[in-house]
Amino acid sequence: MLNFKEKPIIGMVHVRPLPGSPNFSGKIDEVVDVALRDAKALEKGGVDAILVENFWDIPYRKEPNDPETIASMTLVVQKIKETVEIPVGVNLLRNGAIQALAIAYVTNSSFIRVNILTEAYVTDQGIIEGRADELSRYKKALGAENIAVLADVHVKYAQPLFKRSLGESAKDLVERGKADAVIVSGRRTGTPPSLEELREVKNAVRAPVIIGSGLNLDNVKDLLIAADGAIVGSYFKEDGDISKPVDANRVLKFMEAVRKIRRGLL
Repeated sequence: MLNFKEKPIIGMVHVRPLPGSPNFSGKIDEVVDVALRDAKALEKGGVDAILVENFWDIPYRKEPNDPETIASMTLVVQKIKETVEIPVGVNLLRNGAIQALAIAYVTNSSFIRVNILTEAYVTDQGIIEGRADELSRYKKALGAENIAVLADVHVKYAQPLFKRSLGESAKDLVERGKADAVIVSGRRTGTPPSLEELREVKNAVRAPVIIGSGLNLDNVKDLLIAADGAIVGSYFKEDGDISKPVDANRVLKFMEAVRKIRRGLL
């Protein structure tokens, strides 16, 4: 499981289009191979965990209920679990909280990410409502309380239906939504949250606070000090380009800086 005392870094595996997606190549073996290549590079680079996400299944469905997506995502996660020795998590876009938990449970994964756990948001998929009530009951029914829920507050590419402070929304995520950790991101992929936003959430909740986007070698010293961990995707890719493969050397350099921060040397 994740040790938030060590400020864990979670590397992203952005899964190529899956069956059912408009851009699926027709070759599931290639999808698996690309995901495994990135997972191996992340582990070689020294990340503490991996989050597997159907990032390229655009345009996203509000809730991916189609059996081919769930089956193929389960296959990818299971293959990664068999390949790496670090914890693995699942995110099923846009807001497949129940489906992600089912996949994590079947594959014995450690955590899930939920974009909208509480409140209601206007998104490019329409209005999406939180799933905290169903998710917590489903966890209980499965006996899956050991699977951690990492939930976004004021998630990117969305606006809450009514305006609330970041801290107030984060507090409800933990106290009413039963989130195990809170993710704070910028407004778009690759954009970091501000130091002030991280501090506001950190002061509002008694739970780990995770940077969800935009962390890189230039800002890691300033931002990670205010958080309990981070999810890193774009920066770990070749040239920082999210469409390219994971570059193990970029991961190594980044993790060297993180280890110095952990020891108070940076």
